[in-house]
Amino acid sequence: MSLLPSSTSLAGSNTPVGSRARRERRPIADVVAHVPQTLRALVRADEIWLVVLAAFVGLGAGLVVVAMESFAQAMHRLLFGLGPGEFLSAMPAVDTLRALLVPSLGGLVLGAAGWALARWLPRRTIDPIEANALYGGRMSFVDSVIVVAQTVWSNGVGASVGLEAGYAQIGSAIASWLGRAFRVRRTDLRLLVGCGAAGAIAAAFNAPLTGAFYAFELVIGTYSLSTLAPVVMSAICAVSVMRVLIGANLGFDIRVPTAIEAVDYVPILALGMLCALGGIALMRGVTVVEELFRRSRMPNWIRPALGGLAVGAMALLSPAVLSSGHSALRVALDAPYSLQQIGMLILLKALASAISIGSGFRGGLFFASLFLGALVGKLFAGVLALVTVVQALPAVICALVGMSALAVAVVGGPLTMAFLALESTGSLPMTVAVLAASVVSTITVRRTFGYSFATWRFHLRGEAIRSAVDIGWMRNLTVGRMMRREYRRVPIDMTLAAFRREFVLGSVARVIATDAADRYAGILATSEAHAAPETAMKLSDVVHHRKTVLLPQMTIKEAVQMFETAESDELAVVDGAESMRVIGVLTEQYALRRYSEELEKRRRELSGE
Repeated sequence: MSLLPSSTSLAGSNTPVGSRARRERRPIADVVAHVPQTLRALVRADEIWLVVLAAFVGLGAGLVVVAMESFAQAMHRLLFGLGPGEFLSAMPAVDTLRALLVPSLGGLVLGAAGWALARWLPRRTIDPIEANALYGGRMSFVDSVIVVAQTVWSNGVGASVGLEAGYAQIGSAIASWLGRAFRVRRTDLRLLVGCGAAGAIAAAFNAPLTGAFYAFELVIGTYSLSTLAPVVMSAICAVSVMRVLIGANLGFDIRVPTAIEAVDYVPILALGMLCALGGIALMRGVTVVEELFRRSRMPNWIRPALGGLAVGAMALLSPAVLSSGHSALRVALDAPYSLQQIGMLILLKALASAISIGSGFRGGLFFASLFLGALVGKLFAGVLALVTVVQALPAVICALVGMSALAVAVVGGPLTMAFLALESTGSLPMTVAVLAASVVSTITVRRTFGYSFATWRFHLRGEAIRSAVDIGWMRNLTVGRMMRREYRRVPIDMTLAAFRREFVLGSVARVIATDAADRYAGILATSEAHAAPETAMKLSDVVHHRKTVLLPQMTIKEAVQMFETAESDELAVVDGAESMRVIGVLTEQYALRRYSEELEKRRRELSGE
């Protein structure tokens, strides 16, 4: 492990004191063993070796996806008594006792484990989008493993959550761990995190293009030629692992039209807008459930048990609400459900998903949104057939369009869903229709809601994150890092005459005034002191910004806002709002120059320069 140098050492020891203290304070989850320097130099110097590293990331992501899926299926078979070739959400019925007890008791175990973990590991887990947006791709591997265990358990006991969030979490954590082991640059670490997510999603859906564009749109936040090779390589390697270990999955076994008429795009676009509103309602529903549990004041550890009991009760009406719904989706695409049955399934699945996540189960809404979108599409097609006299749009088209449009509303990524449709159906006309509806869905969500499910959760926590585009540098570029520690100070009770004698015009631009307790008392320009009227006798008569100061932890964005509010081109930096001890000064000109330099640096990174 590389240690930072220090000038102070313990007697008889070659380990620097400062480095030893920093090492001891590092959490276990952040300890990384670095690979030999020769290999690190290869990866840092040549992008070909970065692609090779991305391939290993993809292999690792593929393996963990296979393991997670196999373990969840094994839990379904064991806990719900499934036979060979049977899948939980596609079952015609589930034993009443198992349906009620397994999710509720499983929720109780999850809640108790979560309570214990909160005492042992009180920190919050960082997901791939947040890691790339704020932390330069740094993720905790241990925390991610815990999230994966909670996600698999939640899915395994029948909670209405998908495994896709866990897939992306562990795939990205593997990539982050490898990237830090090779000590790659910040930009390359963010790229590798995207590669991990790409491999995981590609393996989950057996769709490399889907996984690649999931990374571009949701985890990396942009697409460039320099990021194409590593991301695609990771996705292909992950899918290869999945196909070798589990076998090829050829997508949905359904017939889609060879052509879609231009007039059919009117209902397709309308369906896209309807699905966007449905996605917003689903995201709001999760928040409402969380708020209801919070207001109930019941302990956190008991909430998953009650949520599991509610989901189990709904499973007595339809087992399709259990787990993620992979198998139920395949059945729903072809099943001749009545409009009443489709409406009931939509209501039950939406409620089950909102209650599962809102009560504390771990998982995502990716596959739930696909399932719900397919049902909304079939319902739309059925209603359209009742109210139109001309030939209605085929239900299969509406189902696939709805599936993608609602998933775009919840997850984001219109190109991701378009490629999922292409790789699942092999139909280019169908893909174009999906892309059109996905664009409408995206625009509708942006204009009326403004968030995907992941960024909405960040918003509820107070994080201003709208995508994975790197804004962490703004937080790292603080006032404390930019301020100048050299400044002139004078007592606030100093007379103007004495000040003019000590500071002639042109000698210094500004001076900091402090009181008898050495606390900040104001700032003044030398030119203003010399131009002050004769009625002004002391510095206290001419100083400015007595209450307006900068704190060292302020970000550059906050500092620029302070300069604009104060209408000053220089402000003092104090160590705290209470102590008000001056530790430096910062000029608006320097802050804006550093901001522009960082913006230009990020622009060059995004363009691949």
